[in-house]
Amino acid sequence: MTPMEAGPLLAWFSQHRRSFPWRTPFPRDPYVVLVSEVMLQQTQASRVAELLPRFLQRFPNLRALAHAGEEEVVAAFAGLGYYRRARLLHRLAQQVAASGWPQKPEELAKLPGLGRYTAAAVAAFAFGALEPPVDGNLCRIAARVFALELAHGSPALVARAKELARKLVAEHPTPEVFEALMELGATLCTPREPRCRACPLAPHCAGYQSSRPAAFPLPKPTRPRETPTWVALWVENHAGEVLLRRITGPLLEGLWLPPLDRGQGDPHERATLLAREAGLPGNPTLLGTVSHHITHRRITVMLFRAEPGFTVRETADGFRWFLPSAFLPTSSLAAKLAQLARKKPLEDPKP
Repeated sequence: MTPMEAGPLLAWFSQHRRSFPWRTPFPRDPYVVLVSEVMLQQTQASRVAELLPRFLQRFPNLRALAHAGEEEVVAAFAGLGYYRRARLLHRLAQQVAASGWPQKPEELAKLPGLGRYTAAAVAAFAFGALEPPVDGNLCRIAARVFALELAHGSPALVARAKELARKLVAEHPTPEVFEALMELGATLCTPREPRCRACPLAPHCAGYQSSRPAAFPLPKPTRPRETPTWVALWVENHAGEVLLRRITGPLLEGLWLPPLDRGQGDPHERATLLAREAGLPGNPTLLGTVSHHITHRRITVMLFRAEPGFTVRETADGFRWFLPSAFLPTSSLAAKLAQLARKKPLEDPKP
């Protein structure tokens, strides 16, 4: 095979790159790069492209985001899911507004919500750093170029992916090389049925020469799927407000949801305990169940209804009443529970 060069890759990227709001000429606005990369962590690019302009219109710069309220930022993340990202982004904005922008990947990685990849991506696309941000696309390309029988995401494969990217960027020292590789992995060197004949790296690809490029990399070891059963309590007052409690601990941290028990044991006893914690009378009645997926967890949520009463302990125990419009856009789980409770999409009461 001939020596690999970055020129054909960049020429291909220039002709075939997709248009996204964050793909502006270099140098790029660090704030826009940051927000887009955080959104892209667990959301498809097409969805981020749709919702990023709305977020930037509401918070046009870092200072505006830093000075906003946390719940306001979470609400602006509606439609993106994984709302913990919004809270961490808000904390990050406050920290950077107070102390200034770090520019090196290792410094950016210390900020709230920025892992190794996102920190490297922000450093590259905002500040011109030439340390490769290694994502799944780049790992897959490296596995095929070198015909590596390594597990996807393994440290050994990540090291070879960095080697490939560093070799190409040494010839053309621009972070556009990294973006071109990511685009290649997203559009041509896909997990299944790669379009090798259109790929600018095909002449240098051992996987292509082997006639079985899709065999590389090896599948990532499967993680056992967890199937917990949660219990939720639906309480609605005569004004159409719903009783919520702010979630603490891992998973859904910071979200306002109907009172939730994520432990174990008899579901009715758990629902009764939730009602007592809120100072509610009577025995909760089962409304039904909903299914909800979070990463490798397939969760069954049993929803019980309780009467509102007059003694709900709001402030001391973190309970609050909300109109549906204030919480449904920020949680797909809340929307599922509301639909079950009402047997239709929940709306604010008409004045």
